[in-house]
Amino acid sequence: MGPRESADLPDPERREGALVAQMFNAIAPTYDFLNHLLSLNVDRYWRRVAIRTLEPVSGGVYLDLCTGTGDLAVALLKRASARVVGLDFSRGMMARAIRKAGAGSALDLVQGDALDLPLADRCVDGAMVAFGVRNFEDLDRGFLEMARVLRPGGRAVILEFSEPRGRLFGSLFRFYFRRVLPVLGRLISPSSGAYNYLPASVSRFPDSEELKGRFKRSGFLVRSQRPLTGGIATLHCVEKPAEAADHGPPSARSATTAPPPQRLA
Repeated sequence: MGPRESADLPDPERREGALVAQMFNAIAPTYDFLNHLLSLNVDRYWRRVAIRTLEPVSGGVYLDLCTGTGDLAVALLKRASARVVGLDFSRGMMARAIRKAGAGSALDLVQGDALDLPLADRCVDGAMVAFGVRNFEDLDRGFLEMARVLRPGGRAVILEFSEPRGRLFGSLFRFYFRRVLPVLGRLISPSSGAYNYLPASVSRFPDSEELKGRFKRSGFLVRSQRPLTGGIATLHCVEKPAEAADHGPPSARSATTAPPPQRLA
């Protein structure tokens, strides 16, 4: 992508948190519709695979980072009788998640920063992120925070876009992703440039091999990195070692149970 279309859009390299949140607030009304339309509903399948890979257990506590409109969190709740904490910095997106989850849901929604989680150390049994880590302003810090809140032996699954490597399919995908998708996005979404940011941010995101090194430096064991649908997306499964040493600076939130998150109104 060339120069940014608007000063109100985030730079796909720097990924300024405030501008990313502002962009997602703007596209929240059409986000789910466009996701399902532009992916031909394949994104629903990807989320089901992510939940199966996480292997949630009834009674467990799970964190859904960058929960957005709550699709992944709601899918987990349908699979296991568990408690899910969904965290996002876009209030507009989470307003949709509240309606989707419904009254009496076991989904607690918290507006917060994935780089400074308002959760205690070692307080969740598993963590998951769907199409969110690509927007982290500091990727390594985000991984360290994820590792901090996971209990030893806990698993994290990260679903993220990637670029297919096959010559023919890769060329077709790049044409669709970089040329067709932004046009469709501009026709439907209130944010004319948001769907230019998407392919630009994917093209600048680390590949699986680089991510593997970053996961390891954050204290994770890398269990699998599975390409989905020809490599359009990749599902990364990592685990905190059973006898894990904490990485990074000590946290002030050292209790072993999470403080009760405040459900957004």
